[in-house]
Amino acid sequence: IVEHVHRETGLDNLCMAGGVALNCVANGIIQREGPFKNLWLQPAAGDAGGSLGGALFVWHQLMGNPREPQVPDSQSGSFLGPKFSSDEIESYLKSAKAVYQKYGEDDMSAEIAKLLDAGKVVGLFQGRMEFGPRALGGRSIIGDPRNPEMQTKMNVKIKFRESFRPFAPSCLAERAGDYFDLDVESPYMLLVAPVKAQLRKPLTAEQQQMFGIEKLNLARSELPAITHVDYSARVQTVDSDRNPKYYRIIKAFEDLTGCGAVVNTSFNIRGEPIVCRPEEAYRCFMFTDMDALVLEDLICLKDDQPPMPGAEEYKKEFKLD
Repeated sequence: IVEHVHRETGLDNLCMAGGVALNCVANGIIQREGPFKNLWLQPAAGDAGGSLGGALFVWHQLMGNPREPQVPDSQSGSFLGPKFSSDEIESYLKSAKAVYQKYGEDDMSAEIAKLLDAGKVVGLFQGRMEFGPRALGGRSIIGDPRNPEMQTKMNVKIKFRESFRPFAPSCLAERAGDYFDLDVESPYMLLVAPVKAQLRKPLTAEQQQMFGIEKLNLARSELPAITHVDYSARVQTVDSDRNPKYYRIIKAFEDLTGCGAVVNTSFNIRGEPIVCRPEEAYRCFMFTDMDALVLEDLICLKDDQPPMPGAEEYKKEFKLD
């Protein structure tokens, strides 16, 4: 279809929207093998994107305002949702009798990096909420991609879903080529790319004979938590312009460990929407085995928190592997 469109139009740029544009595997093939020079994917490409289309139609077509594309991103990283001030968050935490500590900008990033390196799972609630189905660092749960236990831990104890489900990497934009066969940016986590051959771990003859979840859970690269069974990953590239806070966290983790990527999954439990408000983030934090919660410039550690009624009963609702 893409090749047909290129033949008919002769254009160099392709923009895609609609639910089909959320097929990250197909998007990656189009990016690597397609005839177009540039590919742009609407980050809320499903039904939610209709609201954006309606607004743009009225603004440009009916009201006659000129279109003025901005480089690199007219959509502001898709951070178009609500934001909550530190004072609002602190007011809620006090009402919940939560225990927290406030950090300065540099100290915050360094502290999060230390938690990740120690194998902790961290919830991020910072800045404006993402528009679209992907968590991009505003409402994310993150971990250490080098940790062979991280995939199972985040699936079973945080997301309450099957242990083999893969997670996506968020990596520094300038380091993406070190980890993946990817030579373009992927800020909206809508491209699947192969993990670099030199990072892969081929399965032994004995491992090849394994079956089911036992085989699916085998480490397949030096970044096992984000490598899928076919040695691919759904990549998000992070730059300091679109998301400076998230970039600083990953950069601090790189400075500490040499690894310029983290595991990133959406801040929610299976079957529930991504958290939007501080109280939703704290409830998800308390109702799972998440280790730490970042709320703007505040950090809550699980071991410091008072018990929240209903947490243990809630976990029993989910059947795992």
